[in-house]
Amino acid sequence: MSDESKKQQQINIELDEKTAEGTYSNLAVINHSVSEFVVDFISMMPGAPKAKVKSRIVLTPQHAKKFLRALSDNVDRFETAHGVIKDYEQQPIPMNFGPTGEA
Repeated sequence: MSDESKKQQQINIELDEKTAEGTYSNLAVINHSVSEFVVDFISMMPGAPKAKVKSRIVLTPQHAKKFLRALSDNVDRFETAHGVIKDYEQQPIPMNFGPTGEA
């Protein structure tokens, strides 16, 4: 690939200070329809009866699959550098998103 082709494919990404701080999440809830995946990132405190969705990301199925591959690749590289990530068993979390809707 020529240098000119590489320049045309580069994207300048801006990251403001507030976004750069990030948002802590220790739980993700994923739902999907035929046209999109919805990922809710939640911050849950131990023993607290409530948890808040801190961020919601909506992806097309194609982007969800690309994200899955990218995350898997990054976890593999992390584990190669730092060792296997331990997966601790946790009790299922009962979730309530408010009243059930009716059609």
